[in-house]
Amino acid sequence: MTEKDKGLSRRDFLKTSGIATGTLIGGGLLGGVIGYNARNNADTSPKRSGEQAGHISPKGRKFFTRDADFQVLSQATERIFPKDDLGPGAIELGVPYFIDNQLAGSYGTNAREYMQGPFFVGKETQGYQSPLTRAEIFSVGIAAMENEAQKRFKKGFTELEGGQMDEILTAFQKGEVKMNGVTSDFFFTLLRSATLEGAYSDPIYGGNNNMDGWKMKNFPGHQAAYINVIESDKFQKIQPQSLASMDH
Repeated sequence: MTEKDKGLSRRDFLKTSGIATGTLIGGGLLGGVIGYNARNNADTSPKRSGEQAGHISPKGRKFFTRDADFQVLSQATERIFPKDDLGPGAIELGVPYFIDNQLAGSYGTNAREYMQGPFFVGKETQGYQSPLTRAEIFSVGIAAMENEAQKRFKKGFTELEGGQMDEILTAFQKGEVKMNGVTSDFFFTLLRSATLEGAYSDPIYGGNNNMDGWKMKNFPGHQAAYINVIESDKFQKIQPQSLASMDH
């Protein structure tokens, strides 16, 4: 591997693929990202949530009662948002715990949305079209990922190599996996969105550990004011702050 290859980061990949500008190439967003990760990440052995890079999370679960289901979720989010030279991945950022906590609340129960029938398979522009709540969709989706792993590779999802996990996630992204009450591509859309939300939301919601998601993007978080730098014409790298650090 050349020095140039070693220096290729996730940010470089996003720029060259067109993803940063909203375009899709090579079979869609996940197909590009996880394909790149599978080729360049030498360590594809599964790791348990909270144990990556020596990080032990003290957080507790509110929704998932089975550790096996939580581990499937954890590994799936890590494949979508992997650790690289820029910083930590989904597991180290606490994304699985963020999703778990959200599913236990109004997000998981669709408390603020109209959920009465009739239900039909809608167009992509028509929004939520399933009789299942998000909590039910995640439960069904995780079971489907585990079933697909057994079907294709005769192993559990967390026992697969990275490229095998990517194959299954790509099949979900393309809507190729049969699910009850929801399409697999809709489940994947929810999973990917929740993963990114957990990586970049305020840490008070359970993800973005140590504000590392913000630090990777030089996002300042919630500052009380910018009066001391607002007149400057230079880029300001500001230490981010969480809502938890604000005085009330």
